Amino acid sequence: MNQDRRGLLRNAAVEVLAHAGGRGLTHRAVDAASGVPLGTTKNYFPTRDALLRAVAERCVEQYREITAQVMAAEAGPTDREGLVAMLRGLLENVAGAGRPRMLAYMELQAEAARKTWLSAILDQIATTDFTGLELVQRAAGLPVTPQRAAVVTLALHGAILHLLADSPSTLAAGGLKDLDHFVRSLLDAVYPEDANGRHAMQAEACGTM
Repeated sequence: MNQDRRGLLRNAAVEVLAHAGGRGLTHRAVDAASGVPLGTTKNYFPTRDALLRAVAERCVEQYREITAQVMAAEAGPTDREGLVAMLRGLLENVAGAGRPRMLAYMELQAEAARKTWLSAILDQIATTDFTGLELVQRAAGLPVTPQRAAVVTLALHGAILHLLADSPSTLAAGGLKDLDHFVRSLLDAVYPEDANGRHAMQAEACGTM
């Protein structure tokens, strides 16, 4: 089987799902988006479930690619400012170049509510997010606990939904018009600093010694 064509079809399927939604994801639509003869997509992915699986697996790959790119661009956060830059970069990608991928992912999540096998594929993204974002918070020198790290991750996930919907009033109400400020405010709420720039929990620990 031609792997280049298979890759072309998978990428086109992500775009179709993002723009047309779950009902619009058909073999014919992917054929048209790919510019291939009718029936080509069905030859590679015979059923709708096979097509959904292909899209899900491609979304997982794209997620890993963009995460690696952002991490490389920031060289990994070594302090609070580096973490702010990294998280802002992830949200900016969702609102920009990564928008089709994330829209497709959200459509897949709705399908996964009724398909456990699909949920298992998508779970790779969610579990990696919780683990990876906890690690970068630790690398930035924050006083991390699994619970605090999870709060940051869940807040980012919630922000993504609103960035995709792109409703001006909601973005304003959630502080998402300024992503740098949003990320800083989130970290300040979970990891407050005292007047000397120390994390509050670290300052309390020093005071008990």
